[in-house]
Amino acid sequence: MRIGELSARTGVPVATIKYYVREGLVSGGERTGHNQVRYGEEHVRRLRLVRSMVETGALPIAKVREVLAEVEDPRRDLDSALGVASRALSSHRAPAEEPDQADLETARGIVRRRGWHRIPLDHEYLKALADVIGRLRLLGLADLVEQEDRYALAAEQVAEADIRLLMQREDRDEILETMIVGTVLGDALFTTLRRIAQVEISGRDIKGPDANRTEHEDCLSTRDADAGPSAPVGSCVHAQIAMSALVGFRTVQVEWAVLR
Repeated sequence: MRIGELSARTGVPVATIKYYVREGLVSGGERTGHNQVRYGEEHVRRLRLVRSMVETGALPIAKVREVLAEVEDPRRDLDSALGVASRALSSHRAPAEEPDQADLETARGIVRRRGWHRIPLDHEYLKALADVIGRLRLLGLADLVEQEDRYALAAEQVAEADIRLLMQREDRDEILETMIVGTVLGDALFTTLRRIAQVEISGRDIKGPDANRTEHEDCLSTRDADAGPSAPVGSCVHAQIAMSALVGFRTVQVEWAVLR
């Protein structure tokens, strides 16, 4: 196919395709004559992968080049390549300071109880999880920390669905693209569904089945977000903090599952 068709197939402008070729992110096509270059399906797959990293994953070009070099290393199997891409997308890093030992043991306890034995007990993700646990504890929200096993179970179920979806793909670039897009947009999907569920369950259990508007709806609406001190608090604040913890936890667990 000519470059115009390649652009139409992938949604990437011609000028951007040429830029990616110059940057070494996409291989050049086959020259068939003067100013004549043909591209194949492998270019379609690679452009979609690069686009997913740049547009969906918001990775800078230098980082995309680094990730591609790593995942194309013939010494890496698919699991390892997925781990490289996943870590490049991750915003979860170990805290600057070492977490409290008790919080770290709590995080390790979650891992042990779920049978997640493939992650070293000194891994940076465990330290990040311990940091979240410590913040909840310092805020006096130990009751949320006590829900850790329920959160872990939910995270594992979502991660299993993620990995099964990946395994339905056959092409390596397509698997990587699905993982990248699924990690970024999947987190957004999960967060939105959780908010919807909170509104539903809050209305059912707090205000009763006939309530048309719940405290969570007030909390989540754009108009009330700027309401200042008069905005509703209480269980709404608890929900927001719990949501932040679980979304981060879910991302970590997806990455753990990918690294199996």
